[in-house]
Amino acid sequence: MTRSEVREAVFKLLFRTEFHDDAEYDEQIKLFVEQEDIERPADFIEESDYITEKVNAIREKLPEIDSLIDEKSEGWKTTRMGKVDLTIIRLAIYEIKYEDSIPDKVAINEAVNLAKEYGTDNSGSFVNGILAKVYD
Repeated sequence: MTRSEVREAVFKLLFRTEFHDDAEYDEQIKLFVEQEDIERPADFIEESDYITEKVNAIREKLPEIDSLIDEKSEGWKTTRMGKVDLTIIRLAIYEIKYEDSIPDKVAINEAVNLAKEYGTDNSGSFVNGILAKVYD
């Protein structure tokens, strides 16, 4: 899988966990990995451990990430944001703050691309605006 495909899978799993409580988390991971009714790259199963580990790492840092989002976003707290935008922003901030192997500008660009694909018409600019403030 390409890095973009892995990032998209991380986004989808992280987004999915927004709708389930922690007691269902392990089951949601299993369902996500084993889901057969969607098209996936041939090497998805090989990457599934990395994807799951990254989602777990992001979830562990959510209090810090959400605090930073609340600090940088003007008039938009995490509780008011759409789940798609919020999930994409969380993923990008994690990559910016905790993954040195990913250049910050790449994390931002990939986040904007995800927002354009999965969010509303305004999601790309919204995500870019929040991440630009985090990047400064």
